[in-house]
Amino acid sequence: MQYDFTTVLDRRGKDSLASEVIPYEGVSVEEGFSVIPMWVADMSFPAAPFIVEAVKNRLEMPNFGYFRPPEEYYERIIRWHRDRKRVYDLTKAEIGYENGVLGGVSSAVRAFSTPGDGILVHSPVYVGFTGTLNSLGRRMVFSELKADENGIWRMDYEDMDRKIRDNHIHLAIFCSPHNPCGRVWEQWEIKKAMEVYAANDCIVISDEIWSDITMPGYQHIPTQAVSEDAKMRTIAFYAPSKTFSLAGFVGSYHVIYNNMLRDRVRAEGEATRYNEMNVLSMHALLGAYSEQGEAWTDEMIQVIDHNCRFACDFIRKNFPGVFVMQPQGTYMLYLDCSEWCKAHGISIHELQRRGVHKGVIWQNGEAFFKKDTIRMNLALPFSQEQEAFCRLKQYVFV
Repeated sequence: MQYDFTTVLDRRGKDSLASEVIPYEGVSVEEGFSVIPMWVADMSFPAAPFIVEAVKNRLEMPNFGYFRPPEEYYERIIRWHRDRKRVYDLTKAEIGYENGVLGGVSSAVRAFSTPGDGILVHSPVYVGFTGTLNSLGRRMVFSELKADENGIWRMDYEDMDRKIRDNHIHLAIFCSPHNPCGRVWEQWEIKKAMEVYAANDCIVISDEIWSDITMPGYQHIPTQAVSEDAKMRTIAFYAPSKTFSLAGFVGSYHVIYNNMLRDRVRAEGEATRYNEMNVLSMHALLGAYSEQGEAWTDEMIQVIDHNCRFACDFIRKNFPGVFVMQPQGTYMLYLDCSEWCKAHGISIHELQRRGVHKGVIWQNGEAFFKKDTIRMNLALPFSQEQEAFCRLKQYVFV
């Protein structure tokens, strides 16, 4: 491969939440075991060198005053969506900066709902949505994803329609690809969901931050691309942060075709005075959304796909009673351990603690509103992944 996905980085002392925080209070790693970060959703790979170079080049000008994004900023986004997402009608007018996807979600929620309103979300639900909606005083209404006979997570359209009607809902959050389940929705699935939303006069907030990370054989379909109604009903959010591990820069953007929706979302963002672009995050995006960025992304997807296949095969061979769907997108793995826990007579929390004791820092999946689950980040060098699963087999799932 042209790029480095094998170097194990020691991120301790370098502002790394993943490597320095254990998300279980009072639980520590036993002596003799190194920390393998597999919880928070950022990568453990070295950053793409051309992104580092783009930021370095900007640092050569030792002044960081007020600025406006150049036309190239918008041109790079438009080209990226054309080449990676097959979107051919995006213009500068429909693009707007957001200080993080959740910042944009917050603006949209404030613009189109009031405290106490119900908002439809699919469960398992991303914890960022949970925190945002709770802090804004909105009421989450869950429509549960269900595994079909092949173990593929599916939406329940009848349940969605019923929940929307019963709770008088007019705003929904859609996650595509889905975190934590790893589904890359097919076009017919998105279209059917959007028909449910349209029938109930629902505005849709579509989080598409994972849209660049789809495994071979799968293609992300932008929510706004499935119909003209979907295009005008949807507020979509994107960012290079998951694709290139740039979360620390903070730099996202919206795509909104409907003038009314766009005006109101922008008004909410501007009212807080927080929604201002960072000059270095802008240059990081310019480096990422390039021809080199396309090549790096293609290699990264091969690495993630290999890691996902290894993990799923290992789990199925060695951990009977643990259900997992091989991710179609994202680099997150969602483990349903309910049968294993029942068969072995231990709680999911004891299982989680066992892993952390041996240095496998994974995440409590119950925070995503599904019992007896664990979420794992597979965006790490394969040598670390192998070590993690060997520890799980030897010390944890026993």
